Amino acid sequence: MAKSGVAVADSDPAVATKVLELKKELNRLVNSIIDDDDCSIQTIDQAKEALSTLKDLKLRKRSSSSPSSQSSSFKLSKNSGFPEEFKCPLSKELMRDPVIVASGKTYDRPFIQKWLKAGNRTCPQTQQVLSHAVLTPNHLIREMIEQWCKNHGVELSNQLECIYNEEDIITKADHDHFHSLLEKMSSSSLSEQKAAAKELRLLTKKMPLYRTLFGETSHAISEFLKPVSASDSLNNIHPDLQEDVITTLLNISIHDNNKKLVAETPMVIPILVKALKSGTIETRSNSAATLFTLSALDSNKDLIGKSGALKPLIDLLEEGHPLAMKDVASAIFTLCVVHENKARAVREGAVSVILRKISSRVYVDELLTILALLSSHQKAVQDMLDLGAVPNLLSIMRESNCERNKENCIAILQTICQHDRGKLKEIKEEEITYRTITDLALNGTSRAKRKASGILERLNRVVNITHTA
Repeated sequence: MAKSGVAVADSDPAVATKVLELKKELNRLVNSIIDDDDCSIQTIDQAKEALSTLKDLKLRKRSSSSPSSQSSSFKLSKNSGFPEEFKCPLSKELMRDPVIVASGKTYDRPFIQKWLKAGNRTCPQTQQVLSHAVLTPNHLIREMIEQWCKNHGVELSNQLECIYNEEDIITKADHDHFHSLLEKMSSSSLSEQKAAAKELRLLTKKMPLYRTLFGETSHAISEFLKPVSASDSLNNIHPDLQEDVITTLLNISIHDNNKKLVAETPMVIPILVKALKSGTIETRSNSAATLFTLSALDSNKDLIGKSGALKPLIDLLEEGHPLAMKDVASAIFTLCVVHENKARAVREGAVSVILRKISSRVYVDELLTILALLSSHQKAVQDMLDLGAVPNLLSIMRESNCERNKENCIAILQTICQHDRGKLKEIKEEEITYRTITDLALNGTSRAKRKASGILERLNRVVNITHTA
C-alpha cells in the first residue's frame, strides 16, 4: 500500500523532477556549509528553505493515496486554483518573485519590501528579528510556480492584479476593502460609521498605500467625510467618530501627492476649522496638525488663511493645552510665511497672546520664532510697543541659554528700535546694568552679532547727539 501511495504521488513528472532538483540543490548547499568554515547566512537560509520544501513534498506523498488527494499532489485553496505553497503569506496571492528573508521564510519580493520599508525588522510569520534585510531569490520555488502554471495553462502575469506606484503595491483586495469601508461611512448606522472610521484611521497610519488610495480614488475624501459634512456644527457628531475622521485626514495629508487634493476638496478646510473649536483636545490638536501639514504648499496657505482658520488657531494657542501647543504653533508659523496671513494673525490678536505666553515662559522657543516672523509687519511692531515687549525680550536674552532664542529676541528688538527710537533708552539702561547687548555682539551667532552691533551703533549715535546738544 505504501508503494502504491508513492507511485500515485510520483505520477506527476513535474513533482518528481522538483524533488530530484531539491535533493541536488540541498546536497550542494550542505557540502558548501560543511566545506566552508565561514559560510554565509544566506547559504544556511537557502538550505533550510530547500529542506522545508522537500519535507512538505514528502509529507504530501504519504497522504496522496487518499481519495480526496489523488486528484492533485498539492492541497488547493478554495478561493484559487494554485497550491497554498505558492501563495505569499503577506498578500495571499500567487508569488511572482519569491525571495527568502533571514529567517528562512519565503515571500513575494514587492510585499516583503513594503513590509521592510515600513520600518519592520521582524519576519511577519515567525516574529523573529531579522539579522539582515538581504532578500535572496528562491529559484526553486520560482521554477516550481512557473512549471505548475505551465502544466495547468495558467498565465502567471495575470494572477496578481495590482497597481504599482512609487511607494507601495495596491492589490485588488486592498481596493475592495477600501471601497467597502467607504460604503460604511455612508451608512445610516452610527456603529458602522464609527467602526469604518476607526479602521481607516489605523490603516492610513500604518499602511501608506491607503493614503495613496485616497488620492487615487475619485470622490473618496468626500465619501469619507459624509458623516461629519452634513452638520453645521461638529458638536452633534459623536466625539470618537469626529476624532477618527480628523486624524484620518491628518494621515492622508502626510502623503505629499495628496496635499493639494485634500485642501481643495471643498468641505475639508471648513471641517478642520470647525474641529479646532470643538471636540476632544486630540481632535483639535490633530486638526491644527492637519492644517500645518497642508500648509506646506503655498497655494494651500492662501486657502487656509482665507478660511478663517487663524482665529481658532490663536484661540487654541491662548488656551495653552500642552497636547496642542506644538501643533498650533507650527501651523501659525507656517501660515504666516505668507504676508496676507501675517496681517490676519495680527488682526486676530496673535501678538498679545504670544507675549502673554512668553511672559509665562510657555513654549518660548516656538513662540519667539513666530513673533520674529510677525515683526516684519508694522501693526505687529506697534502691538509689541503698546504691550511693553522690550523688557520681556531683554529678560529672555539674559536668562536663556538657547542661541536661537537670543537671535530672535535681538532681531525683534532691532525692528522695534527702528520703529521707535525712544526704546533705545530702555536698552541703554539694560546695557548699563547687564551689558546684555554687548555680550551678544561678542558671543552670539553671526546673525545675532550683526543685529546687536547695529543696536549698539544706534546707542552710540544717540549718546554723541546728546553730548553735542
